[in-house]
Amino acid sequence: MASLLSPAINLPRNKVNDGNKRAVSIKTLSKREYMLFGKNGRHNKKCSTIKAKASLGADVLAKDSVNVEAVDDKNDFGVVGVHHVGILCENLERSLHFYQNILGLTINEARPHDKLPYRGAWLWVGAEMIHLMELPNPDPLTGRPEHGGRDRHSCIAIRDVSKLKDILDKAGIPYTLSRSGRPAIFTRDPDANALEFTQVD
Repeated sequence: MASLLSPAINLPRNKVNDGNKRAVSIKTLSKREYMLFGKNGRHNKKCSTIKAKASLGADVLAKDSVNVEAVDDKNDFGVVGVHHVGILCENLERSLHFYQNILGLTINEARPHDKLPYRGAWLWVGAEMIHLMELPNPDPLTGRPEHGGRDRHSCIAIRDVSKLKDILDKAGIPYTLSRSGRPAIFTRDPDANALEFTQVD
């Protein structure tokens, strides 16, 4: 499963443009634009999506770009990506079995798992991490939506949904597929934390 994880995608910083990267700055929506966007529940014609693809030479921002304006330097604090996702678990060994043996994730031994006042582990997900924390989970195990996409969830990019489907089938772990028909699969860990795995090129 570890081989299914996508490579890290590093987006360029806002002011960088070395010929291989496009400088990106996001337009702040007016109250009217925000209301239109929120009311419709989808992007309006003024907004288009950014799709990032990794290339061997350099990470390149591809496809459409968003409406751009100059970035106000004092408010540009340099968001570069998601570093890790914290997931609560009741039993660390049970969760490690799921994340390591079923999903194929590996532990980041460099992270300080023994310096915190609770048990835990850091697992690599491409260049990012999941931080498992053995703490009481306030979320109920029952009464949650069957489809994890309708619940709080973390999404992991993978290369082949059909291979993961086979792995989950063999392990007897229930899952649902994307309701929109896109290549994505939703499952839950032993503590009912919802996970989405979406297939990327």
